[in-house]
Amino acid sequence: MSLPTTIDATSCCVPPITSSLTAEEAERIARVFKALGDPTRVRLLSLIAAGTGGEACICDLTEPVGLSQGTVSHHMKLLTEAGLVTREQRGKWAYFALNDGALDAAADALRSV
Repeated sequence: MSLPTTIDATSCCVPPITSSLTAEEAERIARVFKALGDPTRVRLLSLIAAGTGGEACICDLTEPVGLSQGTVSHHMKLLTEAGLVTREQRGKWAYFALNDGALDAAADALRSV
C-alpha cells in the first residue's frame, strides 16, 4: 500500500534563490566578521566608540586592554583593513575612528532584500 503524494517531487517548498553575494562581496564581509571574531578587537572598537569625539589615540588603547603597543597596533591594522575603523596620523601618534556604517553594511549584506 502506498500513500498518495501531496507534494510535487519536482519542486521545492521555498522560492528559488534569485540573488546572492558575489565572491568579492563575500570576501570583504568575511574579513569584517573575522576581525570581529577576536574579543580584544571588539573591546578596541568599544573603546574607540566611547572616546571623545568617537575617536581614540593608539596610546590610549594599550592600557585598557592590557597589551603592548605593538600588539594593539596589529589589532588596529586588522580592523582598518576590514574597513571597520579609519586611521589618521597626527605627528607620531595614530588616531582611530569608527568607520560609519561599516557594521550595518556587513549585517545588511546578509539580510534578505
